[in-house]
Amino acid sequence: MQFNDVVLAGIGVTIPEECWSSDELENRLSPLYERLRLPEGRLALMSGIAERRVWPAGTMPSGPSVRSGRAAIEAAGIDPGQVGSLIHASVCRDFLEPATASRVHHEMGLRRDCLVYDVSNACLGVLNGAIQIASMIQSGMIQAGVVVGTENSRPLLEATIDSLNTDTSLTRKSVKPAFASLTIGSGSCAWLVCHRDLCPEGTPLEFAVAEANTAHNDLCRSNEDTAGADMRPLMDTDSEKLMAEGIATGVSAVERLLAESGWDRSSIDATVCHQVGTRHRAAMLEAMGLDLQTDAVSFPVLGNTGSVALPLTVATAIERGEIVQGNRSAMLGIGSGINSVMIASTWGKTRVAGEWSGLLESLERVTQPDAMAVR
Repeated sequence: MQFNDVVLAGIGVTIPEECWSSDELENRLSPLYERLRLPEGRLALMSGIAERRVWPAGTMPSGPSVRSGRAAIEAAGIDPGQVGSLIHASVCRDFLEPATASRVHHEMGLRRDCLVYDVSNACLGVLNGAIQIASMIQSGMIQAGVVVGTENSRPLLEATIDSLNTDTSLTRKSVKPAFASLTIGSGSCAWLVCHRDLCPEGTPLEFAVAEANTAHNDLCRSNEDTAGADMRPLMDTDSEKLMAEGIATGVSAVERLLAESGWDRSSIDATVCHQVGTRHRAAMLEAMGLDLQTDAVSFPVLGNTGSVALPLTVATAIERGEIVQGNRSAMLGIGSGINSVMIASTWGKTRVAGEWSGLLESLERVTQPDAMAVR
């Protein structure tokens, strides 16, 4: 896929204030740890995640999504009346129906002839939505669109902790599929994508590829299809196989991205991968032949925030000066299923606005060389 006149003009961010450290999670898991004689500190050591954020109990995804959506429009500096599509693209949603996008659209006060719907594709939802909006702009259907998502990890974390503490049949081996659930964090992010005419200095979404390796759709599954603030999901994840097959999928996708863009590895100035953890990041970039030192991270202080993990990391990279104007940047999305979406862009002036809740300061502290999670 190649887009000639489509840019990422603005990013909106909303970060929860409440923070749960990995040490705190282990304290909550003390019945399990004592029963299985697990060493303290293993969660942070294995994942590189020092902390993650959680929304207040009862939070519906649409609330933070409204704030992020408004912030993205503000950052882009365009008239909200020019927004012709609103896509809500996170795993979490208010209800099974209607579309969470419906409430977000209403609260944002967008026009009535807007295309309004939800997209769900695990950790790729926001990137999928961005590509859909880019395609609509390229075809002349609309001039601008917002894709937004809000992930709420609190119910999953609480349900996982309860399950692990009460299931006395668990062993050190059988507890492993639940580990990935403890790395999940909360956050909200929106991208404003528009025609270049509306924001000439925005970041062009030049090339994109998709890769489907869906023979492995059974490696990470939720136990049921639930939505809303009272959902209590559990996840079953074969982390080892998911990482291996995800890396293989990513390697194939990045080869196609290089072929599509005409770039070579040495010409890529910055990368942003999906945010899983230290081990996954190192293995992924090594397999892709990409430089670890030019890759941006947010997982040490956010954990894995699902569909908004990569979009939020792009925002932190902009704010920290890790992606600057003129950089050849590759956004390398991978999600369970297994699916991949990757985007190549020569960076322009994409502005960020929103509620950071001290996240950037936490990221600076945790990613220092003497901290537990070294970039």
